[in-house]
Amino acid sequence: MAAPAAWSSSAPPLRACFLPLLLLLASFSAAPILAAARPSSSTPKKPAAFPAVTPLHLQALQRQRASSSIRGGGELVAAAADGSSGSGAANGTAAKKPFTAHYFAQELDHFTFTPNASMVFRQKYLLNDTFWRRPSGGNDAGAGPLFVYTGNEGDIEWFATNTGFMFDIAPKFGALLVFIEHRYYGESLPFGDDSYNSAETEGYLTSTQALADFAILITSLKRNLSAETAPVVVFGGSYGGMLASWFRLKYPHVAIGALASSAPILQFDYITPWSSFSDAVSQDYKSESLNCFSVIKATWDVLDERGSNVRGLLELSKLFRACKTVKYADSIAGWLQTAFIYTAMVDYPTPANFLMNLPAYPVKEMCKIIDGFPANADILEKVFAAASLYYNYTGDQTCNHIEDEDSPRSLDLSYWLWQACTEMIMPMSSSNESMFPPSTFSYEDRSSTCFQLFGVRPRPHWITTEYGGYKIDKVLKRFGSNIIFSNGMRDPWSRGGVLKNISSSIVALVTEKGAHHLDHRSATKDDPDWVIEQRRQEVEIIQGWIDQYHQDMAQVS
Repeated sequence: MAAPAAWSSSAPPLRACFLPLLLLLASFSAAPILAAARPSSSTPKKPAAFPAVTPLHLQALQRQRASSSIRGGGELVAAAADGSSGSGAANGTAAKKPFTAHYFAQELDHFTFTPNASMVFRQKYLLNDTFWRRPSGGNDAGAGPLFVYTGNEGDIEWFATNTGFMFDIAPKFGALLVFIEHRYYGESLPFGDDSYNSAETEGYLTSTQALADFAILITSLKRNLSAETAPVVVFGGSYGGMLASWFRLKYPHVAIGALASSAPILQFDYITPWSSFSDAVSQDYKSESLNCFSVIKATWDVLDERGSNVRGLLELSKLFRACKTVKYADSIAGWLQTAFIYTAMVDYPTPANFLMNLPAYPVKEMCKIIDGFPANADILEKVFAAASLYYNYTGDQTCNHIEDEDSPRSLDLSYWLWQACTEMIMPMSSSNESMFPPSTFSYEDRSSTCFQLFGVRPRPHWITTEYGGYKIDKVLKRFGSNIIFSNGMRDPWSRGGVLKNISSSIVALVTEKGAHHLDHRSATKDDPDWVIEQRRQEVEIIQGWIDQYHQDMAQVS
């Protein structure tokens, strides 16, 4: 979706309208789709923002923690926080937190020697040592490995409580679990509440700075624990999975291996077709029911037509049970697309409350709802009922916040917007074959919009310059090792991931029915055999890395 060439005189200022629109659409899901070009009408259009790659996790954080403040103080002193240590697998509803919170005095800038470079901020990290095999004999001999989660774009506690796989396997390995918060997210704000003030304060938010943070914190932690020779394996999902794979490539002397789940490291430049994300979402629905796909595809024109005047918008507000009368038909389109996109991403084989309370295989259930209507039923009633499975599966919502500008906002989204305007440029479009309206992507329009927002221009090809991506199979085969790229093909982000083995030690574990970093979730009694087998393979590979590391260390000593 290109930024509009002109803005309506009645429209709010760019930055003011941009964040509410993105919050409406939030998904690590490229919503190029939302404001695709449509025929002009008499009703004012909501100003369209570019399709920032807004992460899935921010949607969950926005909905699950909207009223809680995670702003930390400005104190620049490393300190430990009180916390209750639990045992067993972590899940999003645990009464006791299975970790303790700590803070590390982290340097602001690892790559320059400017006056501000040595300034420090409090970087939050979490520890669980319930099953850790501590060093014995007065040295670091026999210490269990460190399993480190490379934090994503949000509060690290949320990631820890939704990464049960690490807790599940910690007893087998005698592992110390470490979850490191990404700079500028959660409580790890270098300039406190002023971190979002300007490009001068946000300019230190880059993936390279984040990776250096991880390396320095891990190295310091191992030294303080007298476990300097303990092996380290990094884990991550989504953007965190990208960071985990890049960390292994950039800091092989710190981590012996990486498990990168649902990591779209090839979603840059021209490596992956720009329409792959929306095409994959569409295929998820089409695979369940051609009628379901067709109904959704036909929705947008009907919505445009019926929302073309004030009376139509009032009727649509009633039909979609909006808490307030909507001003733009595109807001309803965004509300629907958010439901369809997220449901595809979290199309898990068991009931889950990762984003919302959803049943097993929610895409199938959505299509059952649509297919259950008579053929001549109102098409918008069909899609409203389907979207309600996502927004109101429990039936406790009396109205829908489709266009509520008074709802709480998350600063985490603002920081991801900065990343999407600087280096995380993932081109997205929607093809005519998609169930979403056709849309295009323009580097020039993205640059123009970002300059209006932040006064900076994107570096659209920096990620592939810094980390690679083109001909990745040939490049990593020559020098890389010990990375697992796991993907589920129901997850639309899988199209930008590594789906084939690159070498004997850089492997792709692909499940046809898997969804967004499903393998990182806690095991349940209802897990299908293919999920169990995927996790078994991951444990076996990680065990091999650790065994080989100890063999190599024995030869050196």
